[in-house]
Amino acid sequence: MVAWPGQTEMFWVFLGAVVVGVLGMLYAYILWYFSIYIVTNERLRQISQKGLFKKTVIDLGLDRVQSISYERAGIKSGLFNYGTILVQTAVGDLTISKVPHPEEIYNKLQNLVGKAGKNEED
Repeated sequence: MVAWPGQTEMFWVFLGAVVVGVLGMLYAYILWYFSIYIVTNERLRQISQKGLFKKTVIDLGLDRVQSISYERAGIKSGLFNYGTILVQTAVGDLTISKVPHPEEIYNKLQNLVGKAGKNEED
């Protein structure tokens, strides 16, 4: 061992810390990768991975949406252009975090909700 001559315990502690860190990052990546949002002209569906073996699905009709807002808070979100979109309904709020280009997504959602409201009146 070049880094710690005569102290192999330190090498194994360091290696263990690296392995735990990599496993933690892999777990966070899996949760992020398998959590998705699907928007159609009729509904908004959130599929969230809550753990390795737990998945939650929320299905929301666009005609049920009362208001939509977005927020970009902090220097990092301004530099990298991401934010949070909040969809408010009568039964509760749906928060979509870390959305890239939140203003564009907000405008598209507003247009879809407006069209869904017009289709319901016809």
